[in-house]
Amino acid sequence: MQTNRRTSALLAAGVLSFAAVAQAEEKANPLLTALTSTTISGYVDTSAQWNFGTGNANNPGYSFGGPSKADGFNLNVVQLSIAKPLDESEWAAGYTVDLWFGPDANTLGSQSINGSRGQLMDPDGTPDTGDEYFSAPGADFAIRQAYVALRTPIGNGIDWKVGVFDTVIGYEVLASPNNPNFTRSWGFTIEPTTHTGVLGAYKVNDVIALTAGVADTVGPVINERAHGPNLTLASPKAESYKTYLGSIALTAPASWGWAAGSTLAGGVVNGFSSSLGDNQTSWFVSTTLATPVTGLKIGGAFDYLDLHNQPAGNGDNLWVAGLYASYQATDKLSFHGRGEYFVTDGGADPDTKIWGATLTAQYDLWKNVVSRLECRWDHSASGDLFGENSSGDADSKDAVMLAANIIYKF
Repeated sequence: MQTNRRTSALLAAGVLSFAAVAQAEEKANPLLTALTSTTISGYVDTSAQWNFGTGNANNPGYSFGGPSKADGFNLNVVQLSIAKPLDESEWAAGYTVDLWFGPDANTLGSQSINGSRGQLMDPDGTPDTGDEYFSAPGADFAIRQAYVALRTPIGNGIDWKVGVFDTVIGYEVLASPNNPNFTRSWGFTIEPTTHTGVLGAYKVNDVIALTAGVADTVGPVINERAHGPNLTLASPKAESYKTYLGSIALTAPASWGWAAGSTLAGGVVNGFSSSLGDNQTSWFVSTTLATPVTGLKIGGAFDYLDLHNQPAGNGDNLWVAGLYASYQATDKLSFHGRGEYFVTDGGADPDTKIWGATLTAQYDLWKNVVSRLECRWDHSASGDLFGENSSGDADSKDAVMLAANIIYKF
């Protein structure tokens, strides 16, 4: 702390205290005041993976997986979060910025619409006749979230997010340490990830919570529009066309005894998808149930994706049913299981049907470290979808993977 001669004399005479001067200087420095309420956190996500068999041309296509992670060591993603959380005041304000670095940042694909541009291609490798364009990922960097947080004192208070934010549906989330398993589910794979828009959250009481918002598109490309100039369509949307999203969550109160804390949630996202070149609607419902067995929770989720106006043979809807179970055996050891059934439906071609099972053991040996061992099995009930023969074609109905996942949270 620096002081002038007059202040130093007053301090020496005992007229002022050091605490009073420090407090006055802090009030006079808005930057210092803002920084004292800012938090920095994040995580480093790494893994080692072994895919049984030879050849990686036809691995299961769930999110953040694929051939580039098979049979080797991986840096998945580094997340850096800078935030000023909302305080308890009626007109609170803050912000959140979640930055991603590494391979998974490219997969997220949330680069700005003003970034590099790619073009949708037909199956024969030629440009799509609709001339739809999308922002191409790159540079191992992505903005996962970046929003201004606001509160308005209406009723119990409405909390707003203005900018880029995670979607409102899903049993699993983008932040991998917060998921029960290392690999993402098929349900997560067909859900939206992030949106650019405005989202409001309102807690009616301890049981009912609501969210509703409007966004540019289904996402995740930042500042994308359902019309030009970066996106050219054979039948462009009106400039007023937007994406709408909402959800409701119900939580069992403490009076429910052992079932207290159980949840039932549902939501919908409807709008334009640049990867599809048309509208899509995602429906979601899930539940998490506490049980009389100490440490045991079970859950279920159902995702339905309606792809609008698809050509014959492409399929016009996909759905996934999933079951979850988690058991906290000790303070450090926990087990997590997931079973899934994934179906593409509605096309002229035979439907794709995949069964999936995932078992994960987590042991928190080190402080701030998530350490997991996982075995995943995907089985095709509609022909050979996995594996690789000498020509690179699929030759197996089964894909089995063993992975170790180490995450440090700071």
